Amino acid sequence: MNQIASDWKDYEVLDAGNKEKLERWNDVILRRPDPVALWPIDDESNWKKAHAVYHRSSKGGGSWEYKKPIKEFWTIGYKDLRFKISPTGFKHTGLFPEQAANWDFIMNTIRQAKADHPERPVRILNLFAYTGGATMAAAKAGADEVVHLDASKGINAWAKENMELNHLEDKKIRFLVDDVMKFIAREKRRGRKYDGIIMDPPSYGRGPNGEVWKLEDNIFELINQAKDLLSDNALFFLVNLYTTGFPLTTLKQTLERTVGRQFGGYVEVGETLLPITKEHALLPCGLFGRWTSFKPEWLDK
Repeated sequence: MNQIASDWKDYEVLDAGNKEKLERWNDVILRRPDPVALWPIDDESNWKKAHAVYHRSSKGGGSWEYKKPIKEFWTIGYKDLRFKISPTGFKHTGLFPEQAANWDFIMNTIRQAKADHPERPVRILNLFAYTGGATMAAAKAGADEVVHLDASKGINAWAKENMELNHLEDKKIRFLVDDVMKFIAREKRRGRKYDGIIMDPPSYGRGPNGEVWKLEDNIFELINQAKDLLSDNALFFLVNLYTTGFPLTTLKQTLERTVGRQFGGYVEVGETLLPITKEHALLPCGLFGRWTSFKPEWLDK
């Protein structure tokens, strides 16, 4: 089952092709690389409207070329969520708009759980949490506690700005800078449990001591260890992947052999997609896999 982040008003993929995408972020138009947009561009007239273009460097990384003046940062909204946007030196803007489909799932699940059992506390763990899109969604939906963990102090500072934009200072959000596997091990020793776990692991990285981390070599152990932090009446376990070429069936079987084997429930996987305005096409934006303790709606359709 695929999911499409189709409810945006402040964000839009205007066009895509030639391994690039043309996006509108509120009133700012950016042109950025996208390796999965392999098809040719039919009409380049709209692409000339870009305020800024990101150029990759043959030596790695890249830089922005500004065609028109833009602010250092601005905000966009998704439903009742607000986020800070700022072009970075690594082509990113501080937000992955396709994740709105996952935010909807998170918010709907938490709200339904609170409606069914108002007295039950809901605690959420967000690993590799970046600037906190999922953190804000969980807190806005009424989670009693959200633990937001990322290895970067700067990214956590950005996430705190998003917290302020969403007026969530009175919510219990814990921002932590830590190594994910070490944190999981400590939480297991403490006996702490969570009703929902979210993770967006990188394709490649290095640990605190320089050790190499590759998704395909570590994803099973990561999920297998993290599942031990789920409570007995857990709601969901959500995994988001951007690793090109990672098989959906592998992700599905990994969740089934870890979370599913211990807790039962349901596992679903699919592509996360963004609509492209031109020609009403779709842009692939990674994979999602989720375990739920409840029956997904699509099974009844």
